[in-house]
Amino acid sequence: MTQTVDGHTTSHIDLPLEGVKVLDISRVFAGPLCGQVLGDLGAEVVKVEHPQRGDDTRDWGLRIGGTETTYYSSMNRNKRSITLDLQSDEGRRIIHELIPQFDVVIQNFKTGGADKLGLGYEELKAIKPDLIYCSITGYNSSGPEAKRPGYDLLIQGEAGLMALNGEAGQPPLKFGVAVVDMMTGMYAAQAVLAALFRRERTGRGRLIEMALYDCGIMVTSYYGLDALLLGTDPERYGNAHPSIVPYGMFDAADGPLLITVGTNAQFDKFCRQVIMRPDIVEDPRYSTNVERSQNRLTLLPLVKDAIRALPRETLLERLTACGIPCGSVLGLHDALTSERTRDSGLLQVMPHPVAGSTNVFAPPYRLDGQRLPIRCAPPSLSEGTREILHDLLKLSNEELQALQDKGVLTLPK
Repeated sequence: MTQTVDGHTTSHIDLPLEGVKVLDISRVFAGPLCGQVLGDLGAEVVKVEHPQRGDDTRDWGLRIGGTETTYYSSMNRNKRSITLDLQSDEGRRIIHELIPQFDVVIQNFKTGGADKLGLGYEELKAIKPDLIYCSITGYNSSGPEAKRPGYDLLIQGEAGLMALNGEAGQPPLKFGVAVVDMMTGMYAAQAVLAALFRRERTGRGRLIEMALYDCGIMVTSYYGLDALLLGTDPERYGNAHPSIVPYGMFDAADGPLLITVGTNAQFDKFCRQVIMRPDIVEDPRYSTNVERSQNRLTLLPLVKDAIRALPRETLLERLTACGIPCGSVLGLHDALTSERTRDSGLLQVMPHPVAGSTNVFAPPYRLDGQRLPIRCAPPSLSEGTREILHDLLKLSNEELQALQDKGVLTLPK
């Protein structure tokens, strides 16, 4: 069997979640990313949006066509879009009627918000007992901050992430992307996959609860454990490594590059064959990584001066010849348009009904040697409302038009 992806015919990939149906009533980042992961793996994902404004992120980033933006498109591929006013009785009734045909629900209302709408786990479970229900909140749903809205930047500050990021002596620094939202979405998708696997064995559904704060703490990783062991914040090293020296970004004569000297043997080659300073490796203060890390304040100025005296290309050639991992520091646009990215298939151009075409990131997964396809480009607002509600609930054109007249939904033009 074949299929067409980005204008190219490829052999059909046996997608692991083919046949699984996901109702994504979340918005912004963490919830939609969870839905996108499941869609990438083959699930049929129906995204429910507000009839007029859609997902908040349709107004964030750079505009693509009439209803999409770069922000929205980054986490909504492989989905269909329907619109429903969940504040209306008719909108909630349609959700209830859809639930028996879906395996998974994703929502990220504030704690208690879904229950007020009649879309909480217990109410939907009564309709479909084996439902897998994923709820994403800012904080622990049973704690004192349960009803606080959760935002990535707040969690980066409160979980200590900003304190570990950036250069020593500089103010706390947030990560360049919404890393807490991203990790929460990925963790949530993992939990849904586990629940789907368990349901195959037991026939039982599952309530999954994810909190941005919990996932933010997880992102601190070994830095977090260092802080607990030290009893204080670990030092920040910016682009350097906290325990491997020399390892990080260095300035050559004509620009920056990345050098990762991970072993003592590599350091020997680095000194003798790359920067031509055998005296450094022969100094007992720098003979092992433990000594180099302890004496970084005297070692690094020597290394930096030697690197700064050489052109970047010369350094990269010598490092590669010695088997020392190294690389260039590219601008984002240069990285995305590089031959490496083009060859990977990670960036694809998809047709767009208004803009003509648009860039879409492909899923990062490869199964049996093939990258998983973009089956659906990020949808325009309400793109699938008529088709999906007709197919799943047998609503006629007249019924759909009546619902649109009431403001319950919008139909694609």
